[in-house]
Amino acid sequence: MDFVTESRVPWSSEPSLKEMTGEVGVDFDRFIEDLKEDKTDVEIAAEFDVSEKMIYHLREHFYSHGLGSIEGQD
Repeated sequence: MDFVTESRVPWSSEPSLKEMTGEVGVDFDRFIEDLKEDKTDVEIAAEFDVSEKMIYHLREHFYSHGLGSIEGQD
């Protein structure tokens, strides 16, 4: 008996950080640079004119999921 295993493409269970920042008007590259420079949520929020809570959630997403959350198997 022969078994054929199909390759399955990984899929994303959540939007990427780039998509999330774009949706709220935060420049992705600048946001990553701000994280690299260890800026506070208050500083980043003021830079992008968004709430501290929004920056907190974006930062937490980055630390828990990275730039994207890809799941699946080949």
